[in-house]
Amino acid sequence: QVQLVESGGGLVQPGGSLRLSCAASGFTFRSYTMGWYRQAPGKERELVARISSGGISSYADSVKGRFTISRDIAKSTLYLQMNSLKPDDTAVYYCGWIGTYYQGQGTQVTVSS
Repeated sequence: QVQLVESGGGLVQPGGSLRLSCAASGFTFRSYTMGWYRQAPGKERELVARISSGGISSYADSVKGRFTISRDIAKSTLYLQMNSLKPDDTAVYYCGWIGTYYQGQGTQVTVSS
């Protein structure tokens, strides 16, 4: 069955960096568009980054220039490198198979001094 397992969240100070990972299994990872979502308390879940099967990436305006999505096809793993983190980036981050309802369980990212 499809499994998406995130890791790498935590507490970081403003201006710091974190790298999230998502281990995928149960489907042909390299053939599909994958993405990272986030949901802050009291807000709707939003798509912050996506990467197509051809390796083309796109970002929400709020993270453009600070976050980088990437993937390791051999490891079936999706990454999100987050730099220059701000308190507004605090949220639960989920990886997802775009176009389906498959998402991971989420990993908490807290940006605070």
